[in-house]
Amino acid sequence: MHFLKTFPSLVLMLLLAMLGFSATAQTSYPSNPVKLVVPLTAGSGADTAGRILAQSLNKAWKQPVVIENRPGAGGLIGTSAVVSAEPNGYTLLLQSAGYASNTAIYAKLPYDPLKSLVEVAMIGVTPYVMVTAPDSGYKSIQDIVSAAKAKPGEVPFASVGLGSSTHFAAEHFAQAAGINMLHVPYKGGPEAIQDVMAGRVAFTMASLSTALGQIRGSKLRALGLASKARSDAAPDIPTIAEQGFKDFDISLWFGLWAPAGTPAGVVQKITADVGRAMQDPELMASYAKIGIQPRAMNAESFAAYVREEMKKYQFIAKEARIAAQ
Repeated sequence: MHFLKTFPSLVLMLLLAMLGFSATAQTSYPSNPVKLVVPLTAGSGADTAGRILAQSLNKAWKQPVVIENRPGAGGLIGTSAVVSAEPNGYTLLLQSAGYASNTAIYAKLPYDPLKSLVEVAMIGVTPYVMVTAPDSGYKSIQDIVSAAKAKPGEVPFASVGLGSSTHFAAEHFAQAAGINMLHVPYKGGPEAIQDVMAGRVAFTMASLSTALGQIRGSKLRALGLASKARSDAAPDIPTIAEQGFKDFDISLWFGLWAPAGTPAGVVQKITADVGRAMQDPELMASYAKIGIQPRAMNAESFAAYVREEMKKYQFIAKEARIAAQ
């Protein structure tokens, strides 16, 4: 009887202790360096977005924010490393739309994409741009379509890997155009772009943030943006939608995840600090220069967005008859 009388008090004390721990964790975080694991190669869109964000967070947190590239297996190696990290907020995943597209290509992932990690914040969005070599015979989107219709399954396009978001962006275009092309996967964005510039493949759907430097330097020819509206960073590049493919729209986005079990107070602190970083004039200027639009989104909204993106990529995979690996 005495236990029953004291039980509510014990529960109340436990809840207060938990709330106190959450508040303490939130106010003291971070007290050590923070590692952002990018499961893609250096120079990729996610890597570039992450390095700019790290500079802003470094200023805000007064702690080193370190980028660690862990590429391989379509992002699975780096993602798995974060899944197995201690859930304390000091190891975070900075990944792109590939996090969602991987669910459409792998029959069994080494982690549960819905439970092993928790969404922390969305960072930004950049449109895909179809690029080819400046001396290629492809002067327009229609040239790609005509070539693919003349030789079904033979026109090669590059991506950063089987099931990557760049692969799905190209497959999404192929579906819209009613064509069939040859997919050539690469280890990363820089490698794919190099072979496009060399003329070994017809084109790639690169993120604007990755390809803009080569476009401005006339090392790549931009055929069209995969967004509904033109980009302020490259207003001269027409959209694919303008060129006969109404409403065509698929963009690359970037976000942050933490291992499941990370204290809620820490996740809230990171989300809030990332939201403030999105308003940092230096970050905004750096993102604008390379065609990334900052897009702060809280953890709940980002989680819902990611799940919708998973459905979209699964639909594209089904339509393109891409068998799960």
